[in-house]
Amino acid sequence: MKSNSLEYNFPDNFLWGSSSAAYQIEGANNEDGKGTSIWDVFSKESGHTYHGTNGDIAVDHYHRYEEDVALMKEMGLKSYRFSISWSRIYPEGRGKLNAKGVLFYDKLIDHLLAANIEPIVTIYHWDLPQALQDQYGGWESREIIEDFAAYASFLFRHYGDRVKYWITVNEQNVFVMQGWLFGLHPPGVKESARAFKVNHIVNLANARVIEEFRLSDCNGQIGPSFAYSPSYPNDSRPENNLANENYKAFFNDFWLDVYVWGRYPSFVLQRLNELGISFDEVEGDQQILEKGKPDFIGINYYQSSNVEFEWSKNEKSSMLSNLLKSTKKIENPFLEKTDWNWSIDPLGLTITLRQLESRYHLPILITENGLGAFDQLEEDKTVHDSYRMNYIREHLLAVKQAIDEGVTVIGYCSWSFTDLLSWLNGYKKRYGFVYIDRDDTNIRTLNRYKKDSFYWYQQVITTNGESLVNSTK
Repeated sequence: MKSNSLEYNFPDNFLWGSSSAAYQIEGANNEDGKGTSIWDVFSKESGHTYHGTNGDIAVDHYHRYEEDVALMKEMGLKSYRFSISWSRIYPEGRGKLNAKGVLFYDKLIDHLLAANIEPIVTIYHWDLPQALQDQYGGWESREIIEDFAAYASFLFRHYGDRVKYWITVNEQNVFVMQGWLFGLHPPGVKESARAFKVNHIVNLANARVIEEFRLSDCNGQIGPSFAYSPSYPNDSRPENNLANENYKAFFNDFWLDVYVWGRYPSFVLQRLNELGISFDEVEGDQQILEKGKPDFIGINYYQSSNVEFEWSKNEKSSMLSNLLKSTKKIENPFLEKTDWNWSIDPLGLTITLRQLESRYHLPILITENGLGAFDQLEEDKTVHDSYRMNYIREHLLAVKQAIDEGVTVIGYCSWSFTDLLSWLNGYKKRYGFVYIDRDDTNIRTLNRYKKDSFYWYQQVITTNGESLVNSTK
């Protein structure tokens, strides 16, 4: 997206931030009473992650959080989004609390507040306690709904006097589809029927946690974080436009409509019924879902999608085509790609924000957006990542365009503050403003080095976005 001027700065209270997730940064996977998570187990099973990389040590944030918060303060962050490890609080998923785990997040939150950084807490970022997976199948059992609500209720009671912003679940659409449809995340299942049953249970759990939040004394806001991808029809042929409507209904509305309105889109329900797929709904489910309306929508935005009608189906037609009546994704020739072949589409973020405003009329918090790349640490310990600055600059200008056009955006959290473990791609896929001295096979020093983008984002925050129009592309 091209922009030559910025008429005024971002809102005065705009939350300039950055993000992380517990499993990807903390390490200390079996220290101070922490229980085992499903990712602790899954990542050690052969063939699941790049070179068998795991989060046992990650980037050692558990022992270096004070150093990391000091860097955040130096940068001038207004907010920091992080997740709490469920198994660090409840090693068995429920029952006995782990006091040392509780204390760790006490100290982290207090350090953030002392640095004038607003903590944004994600309650669930994929690291389910393995004990619940073993006991009743984790998210495949309705038993998890009350366990999740009880876990969240403790967080609200204990940290709610200091935390104003809460994320219920991170990217439900990703962890459900990757875990039960494509088999790439735990538990590694490839069964459509099970995937949709799990998804319904997660929806109920999300709504129950929001209900629990309403019953608490917390003076804050809560909402889920969703991986949103706007989609485009490949051309103006009516069939391709219909395929795009199918795609949007299935991959965006199917989740967000439930979050906001407590109901599933009719098209998706009808299509699943044709395929013999049900959610195993019971009496009372609808009432639970309707109590789960969020205060805001969290959006993780990385790329857009391009779709068309599949004109000639065959035995190898994709799952997407079969579910969505001959719809398939194709390359968009007008967009550049990242090192990991993700499309780069800043204008798609403006489109995303406007679509969400038009459909749901809720404030939006951008909880993730960033560029994974092969960064090079020079001999003088510098990292010249102009490509990251360009990427974030263009996406921030896209956010500003949406704000100017009437969208309420609470803040922007880049992914991520430091480099971290990519769930499936190890440590080579770097996202951070701060370089971590380690790789997939060598832990090295774990020293922190500020990249060029660190100083660039520092200036963006200092000027409340004004520097974006003057920064070098």
